[in-house]
Amino acid sequence: MINIVYKHSLSAINHNQSPMNFSKPILFLCLFFAAVTTFAQQTDSLAYQLQRKKVNTLLSLRTQKFNQYFESLDLHTGIFGLQTKKDIRRSNDILMDIVKTDNAVFKELKVLLDYRSTVQTQVQDQSRESENRNTSFIGTINKLRNQTEKLKTEIAESESHIESLKQLLIGVTVLILILLFSIIKIKSTKAG
Repeated sequence: MINIVYKHSLSAINHNQSPMNFSKPILFLCLFFAAVTTFAQQTDSLAYQLQRKKVNTLLSLRTQKFNQYFESLDLHTGIFGLQTKKDIRRSNDILMDIVKTDNAVFKELKVLLDYRSTVQTQVQDQSRESENRNTSFIGTINKLRNQTEKLKTEIAESESHIESLKQLLIGVTVLILILLFSIIKIKSTKAG
């Protein structure tokens, strides 16, 4: 098991790669969160635009009613060009419609402003969340870098230890060969 990890680590260092390559999953996660956030913002902005359209529609309706009110003020159907009770009631009804429209505008504006403050709060929360996520990613990356450096140090120590063992093995082999030749030479001189 250790040999497999050692060989994998050696091949990774020899090929200038980090032993633990986490950049692809981290990149994927970042892109995924960005896509989800963008989709949510588009949905939110669509709702905001619809609410604005509703307010603008109510405002244009109010303008039309004001025009009708001014027309009703100019309308004099009575004797000698005077206004009748019916003309005055019609003008008052239009004014009441304007008041109702104003109330509806205020209500929709409140919804729009509440929505805007909610969106701002969400953006602030998302910003904090993104900042926390980035901080944790940086912490993870630093941790992985430290582990990589530790593995590189261990690999270098293992390589130097293996090199020392190779030199010791060569030395012992040379010593054994010299002893064998010495024994053979001593036996051949005694025999001869």
